[in-house]
Amino acid sequence: PCCYLLLCVSTSCHAAEVNQPGYLSQMGKGGISFCLLEKNFNDFVCLVGYENHLSFFLFWQLNILVDTGSSNFAVAGVPDPDVTSYFNTALSSTYKSQGIDVTVKYSQGSWTGVLGTDVITIPKGIYGSYTINIATILESENFFLPGVKWHGILGLAYNALAKPSSSVETFFDSLVRQAKIPNVFSLQMCGAGLPVSGSGTNGGSLVLGGIEPSLYKGDIWYTPIKEEWYYQVEILRLEVGGQNLELDCREYNADKAIVDSGTTLLRLPQKVFTAVVQAIARTSLIQEFSSGFWTGSQLACWDKTERPWSLFPKLSIYLRDENSSRSFRISVLPQLYIQPILGIGENLQCYRFGISSSTNALVIGATVMEGFYVIFDRAQRRVGFAVSPCAEVDGSPVSEIEGPFTTADVASNCVSSISFHEPVLWIASYALMSLCGIILLVLIILLLIPPRCQHRYTDNDVVNDESSLVRHRWK
Repeated sequence: PCCYLLLCVSTSCHAAEVNQPGYLSQMGKGGISFCLLEKNFNDFVCLVGYENHLSFFLFWQLNILVDTGSSNFAVAGVPDPDVTSYFNTALSSTYKSQGIDVTVKYSQGSWTGVLGTDVITIPKGIYGSYTINIATILESENFFLPGVKWHGILGLAYNALAKPSSSVETFFDSLVRQAKIPNVFSLQMCGAGLPVSGSGTNGGSLVLGGIEPSLYKGDIWYTPIKEEWYYQVEILRLEVGGQNLELDCREYNADKAIVDSGTTLLRLPQKVFTAVVQAIARTSLIQEFSSGFWTGSQLACWDKTERPWSLFPKLSIYLRDENSSRSFRISVLPQLYIQPILGIGENLQCYRFGISSSTNALVIGATVMEGFYVIFDRAQRRVGFAVSPCAEVDGSPVSEIEGPFTTADVASNCVSSISFHEPVLWIASYALMSLCGIILLVLIILLLIPPRCQHRYTDNDVVNDESSLVRHRWK
């Protein structure tokens, strides 16, 4: 199908026709562009993406974080000290509040707001008017941060993660259902080797409903989606400088391994993180290095004339192929995980470590995703990786994909067979709390019963280990 490249200048848009598959939100120097127009043609909305951000113009600009690790679409609904603009629902004639409170917690930060709906019209490409769920953020904690120029979040994960329940239809599900577009989107995040500024203006592209050939080089390698909540995949092996870490593959997937554009760093389970740091320190050409650099509490600085990337090794992640007997590896060079920081000193250039430890997941975040064009093929339950043309520093590529490799020396399943999704955990928690409440109530009643009414056990009374409480206990 034909789509339209919509370029945004200030708060106005104009369209240029392009004959490419999919529905492309393509970048100019500052970012992508994807225009939405309200049904009554009075409330004008335009999306412009920067790296992993989109921007909405609703009389003013709202930058929206594109997050494949959550499922709610939410924007600031009231003024905030760290927010320059917000969505005033009173100015939208098509906005309807559902009066449902919603709270979403992330690995860092949280927000509370009210769920509502609004009608949008996309004038070109995915033409038509569509009703979408949108939450207005009324309170937040460590969500809107100083210097981070975004005003909301667009969650693109599955509805299983939607709050307050999975019955809330996600933004992309609404487009797939109403616009009849393919259940596929893809993301290119650029910024390899560029200073981390926090403004998110390094460029990128979001394709809704297809794949854009100009955004990748070589072949696309696909790995199956193990569970449809996060984009959970299966990691088989990690290598540092070509050397296998020799860990049990289940360590890489404890308790899940996901692809998440909303996470800045590559996050590794503690045991894996320790092994990676030791391997990098052992393999690098630096004899002594401060432990604070690896933990993220300190920066490492060199003279601006020096390029320290040559001192560090390549990092490779092996993913299971669609053919389970094969795997492929995605590799990032040090230019992606030794990241320059903007504005530190006149003669020095300082860098941070783009990898951190995690307590509950291996997260392939922006540190890795900036090297690749990533396809979220929900229709076929798979995530694809291809080398991104923008993943270059000084004209040389900083990411690689190679394969296939045999999985004969790897377990047939590296993902735990017991996988509790967050909604299931909530149900279990409420069930246990209810059970505790009932038991407490029974105990109180027994204490209030006069002694003469209490039952005296006889030889006919039996305590059976096969009681329902025992048989249905959590194992």
